[in-house]
Amino acid sequence: MPVLPASPPESRRDWVLRHLRERIASGDLAAGDRLVERDLSASYGISRGPVREAIMVLEQEGLVVSHPYRGAVVVDVSQEEIAEILVPVRTVIEKVAFRAAARAQDPALLDALDRTVAAMERAADPLDARRLADLDLEFHEAVIAAASHTQSLQIWRLIQPRVRAYFVRDAPHHEDPHAVVEQHRELLDALRSGDPGRAERAIEAHVSVYLQP
Repeated sequence: MPVLPASPPESRRDWVLRHLRERIASGDLAAGDRLVERDLSASYGISRGPVREAIMVLEQEGLVVSHPYRGAVVVDVSQEEIAEILVPVRTVIEKVAFRAAARAQDPALLDALDRTVAAMERAADPLDARRLADLDLEFHEAVIAAASHTQSLQIWRLIQPRVRAYFVRDAPHHEDPHAVVEQHRELLDALRSGDPGRAERAIEAHVSVYLQP
């Protein structure tokens, strides 16, 4: 397990938070595993305060849940949650955002998305599952943020850690990681068409892929 560097580029809490998120997303910390402050602080070589704060953030993000006498326990991202909560919420938010982006035709946004898709191509071969997942999220968040609907962006950021968890979990199992890249290239083409209806249909079809177990 990594030990906190002498001069980390982030706060101790954020460093611990990032590593715990990665361990949960990768399955190194599986559903039902306990996060024990004492053990984690000893493993990371830091005091318990930053570890406690990081666990509190993970609980707010829905990645862990606290139980009396058991402490914090890792929560699974189930197919049921994906189908009944995450996909429906994403669909509502992103249909609005993609329609708005197709109408706006903002060159800065479209160029940024093009760069993201190019970076996804590099992350797909050789496969870097975590990088591919992060770029996937970056693409979608950029479109949502560009719509300037504050509440939609807030809701997205609440579910984003859970969405990332299933992106990272599923990425190594894609038969062809380049298919993920092509899906986003098609989304970008739909946005560039200037047709809000096409953009809405494209994002709805894209998000619904995750309804398949």
